[in-house]
Order: sequence, then C-alpha cells, then structure tokens
Amino acid sequence: KRKLKISGRELLSVPTQVFGLDQLQVLEMSPERESCLRYRMELLPQEIGCLRNLTCLYMDSNNLKKIPAEIGTLSCLERLTLSNNSLSSLPAEIGTLQRLHSLHLANNSLTKLPAPLCQLRSLTFLDVSDNKIDTIPPSIRHLEKLETLLLLFNSLEGLPEDVCLLRNLHTLWLGNNHLRSLPAAFWELVNLDWGYNYCSCNFEGNPLENPPPEVCSRGPEGIKDYFSSLRRI
Repeated sequence: KRKLKISGRELLSVPTQVFGLDQLQVLEMSPERESCLRYRMELLPQEIGCLRNLTCLYMDSNNLKKIPAEIGTLSCLERLTLSNNSLSSLPAEIGTLQRLHSLHLANNSLTKLPAPLCQLRSLTFLDVSDNKIDTIPPSIRHLEKLETLLLLFNSLEGLPEDVCLLRNLHTLWLGNNHLRSLPAAFWELVNLDWGYNYCSCNFEGNPLENPPPEVCSRGPEGIKDYFSSLRRI
C-alpha cells in the first residue's frame, strides 16, 4: 500500500501498524477541509522516522504540540502540512529535508520564523500565516527557490532587506500585519505584479506610510520612483 488515509473524530494517535508499512509514500491524517473538524492527536510519534519512503505527510487540524526530531530522517519528503495545530516550535532537524518544496504552518502558535527553514533550498511554498510572528530572520535569503510566501495575520512591523533577494517570488501575502514601511529594494521583486493582480501580492490591513498604498498600487515602477525621489530630497 503506497497511500493511506486515517480518519476519525476521536483520532488520538497513529496506529502502530502504520509504522510497518515501509513502502508507504502518502500518509494523511487530516479531516476534510470543508468539514471544519479537528482531530485530537497531540503527538506525532518518533516512529514516524521508520517511513523512509514518505513523500507527503498531511497532519492539518489535529492538536499537535510537538514534532519529533525523527522527522528529519524522512529524506524523500516533498510536502508537509501542519496547519491548524498547537505547535510553538519546530525541531532543527526539519532543515535536513532537502526535497521539501511545500510546507504549511498556518494557524499554530509559532512566534518567529524558524531558522532551520532557511536551509530548505528546494522550498517553493511556505505558509506561516496566523502565527503572531513578529520578525523574519535575514537568513531567509537562502530560500532562493521560494515562489510562494504567505505571512497573513501576524505581527510583522517590518521586512528585512533580504526579502528583496527572493527573486523567484510570485506570490507574497502580507495582509493584516503592522507594516508601516517596505524595503527600498522591494521593487526588485519583479515576478510580483501586486499592482495588477491582487492574488499575487497584497498589503490589506497594514498602516503603510512609506510608500503609501496608492504608490504600491502602481506596481514596481511606482515603488522604484517613490524611493528614488526620496533619495533626491
């Protein structure tokens, strides 16, 4: 069996028989998104490391409070979804998942963007929305393949200049933070078309002053001209 879905409103733990399925590639233990259910599992066992062939692990909408260090042994893992749990931290070993390209962490209890994420060179989709993150480490520049970054509903007051080095970004959602300014080099994110496609980039719910929202709506050239004019003053 290569794919397994385990469901149940009273799901408290991973059945031990699962860890004997060494050829398993997809393991899903999340309720259907439309159901608004939440499972009761609080701990992902260390034995998860036995499933060395896993490529996808779906653990959304449980009550997970800890991810074991053994997650780092899943060298084939490409997609990991942990949204809607109770995680306050991630193990450093998550930085060893070099094939991981999609990581969902929305709606947990994280207070900062975990530094090990910056080691994930294959990451293309990172969702850390609604975690009350208040800062982004400059080391985010190492995620050079990142295409989608969702940071909605956090407590960000600013962005590091290093964000402007993520030249492959196509989608950047910054809504409902505390941003008052953007880095001067923000216009260099040329694959964003925030002035023309709301789904590509949005600042809604931020008290932006520098540059003001009407400048942002004009896209990269508008932002470039705005900061150029400030330098001339």
